[in-house]
Amino acid sequence: MDGSGRRRFRANVRISGDRIARIGRFAPGPDERVLRASGLVLAPGFIDLHNHSDRGLEAEPTAISQIAQGITTIALGLDGSSPWPIADYLQRRRERPAAVNILLFVGHATVRQLVMGRETNRPASERELTEMERLVEQGMREGAFGLSTGLEYDVGYWSTTEEIIALARVAARHGGLYVSHIRDEGNRMLEALEEALRIGREANVPVHISHIKLATASVWGKAREVVARIERARQAGIDVTADAYPYEAWASTITVLVPSRRHDDPAAVAQGLEDVGGADRILITTCPARPEYEGKTLREIARERGMTPVQVYMEIVREGGAGVVCRSMQEADLRVLYRQPWVMVASDGGIGMRHPRGAGAFPRVLARYVREQRLLTLEEAIRKMTGLPAARLGLKDRGLIREGFAADLVLFDPRRVQDRSTFREPHLRPVGIEYVFVNGRLVWERGRPTGEHPGRILTPLERPIGKREKPSER
Repeated sequence: MDGSGRRRFRANVRISGDRIARIGRFAPGPDERVLRASGLVLAPGFIDLHNHSDRGLEAEPTAISQIAQGITTIALGLDGSSPWPIADYLQRRRERPAAVNILLFVGHATVRQLVMGRETNRPASERELTEMERLVEQGMREGAFGLSTGLEYDVGYWSTTEEIIALARVAARHGGLYVSHIRDEGNRMLEALEEALRIGREANVPVHISHIKLATASVWGKAREVVARIERARQAGIDVTADAYPYEAWASTITVLVPSRRHDDPAAVAQGLEDVGGADRILITTCPARPEYEGKTLREIARERGMTPVQVYMEIVREGGAGVVCRSMQEADLRVLYRQPWVMVASDGGIGMRHPRGAGAFPRVLARYVREQRLLTLEEAIRKMTGLPAARLGLKDRGLIREGFAADLVLFDPRRVQDRSTFREPHLRPVGIEYVFVNGRLVWERGRPTGEHPGRILTPLERPIGKREKPSER
């Protein structure tokens, strides 16, 4: 399955060095190593357009939880947060290569904090915006693929739409992409979506919506309306796509549960908990001040402490906050979104993440939404993991099985592939991913890493400024 969405076909594939040298019916040479792949599917290596292994690669360049899923390329610097300077981080990765290829975005929140320090809870001044534009320009020249925002988080939350438009224009001048965790994924999701579309229109920049979702009860069932709005925008000439991960729960900081930021207001907190379906849907994953809370729901903690969930929430925020997983989405909405030809598969995961998407996202799509539910054909699911994200990023020699392309490849068993990670045990590895090649070298072989680190730094510096091909839908 070559990543384009075309029907599967039988062929031999020869790897020579780091490239796909030949595809077709031919006999292997006498000294060539041959993998007998009967019963397996050969696909391009999976491209994770939204990954958070920025720091994880420092400690674990083998990236076992990623290659075990068949991932060969990861995009970093998402949700508005990126390493800085871009050039320094990429140089460290060149000096200590990983098992996967990496590419990087400039984080809006990162740039905002560099310029505004701790005073990010206000709009930027004209002088500050000029300095932020200079930093985005620097990041793009150093190899970033575009600008990312995390407008639901505190640093980005106070920025104006006009600020984002100005910075997105800088990325657009370099042929970059605007990737956004939009300002609200719950009650005001439709309004936040319209803001992202406005940014695309006024900055003349391609827009990509990260982990598109409807994450509170008031917007459950509105996926078709979301799709209709995006389709109208596309017809009007806005280049917009999205990605989604295959779970009904999101992972973030606890403070996003109260969009008003009135974390000491019991009424606002109570409303925030009600909006996501209640305190039993909120699992604490990290809590530095009270590690004994980890692995428990907000309701469980409240019962143990003899407090209300609102009181527990307020206490946690006062003591420094926590990481949470919240089960506040509906699978019916996810199914509608995944059927759109412009929605890709991405994990929003990464090395060490305490959410099952960090170790299981790609195999879960192949198991649940292809084999079990038959929502997608296998060919279409593979396209959403390979050819489509490669086109979105402007990668000219990855994402497809073509002669002359980089030999990023995955061999998997479509009858057996299965995620195993859960919310209680998020690090369990999947099964059914048999072999993974990165730049022609085996990094994963029958359930084990090989220890090879052939990953490369991908940059768009060779792309003509101001030009970007729109990804085809077939």
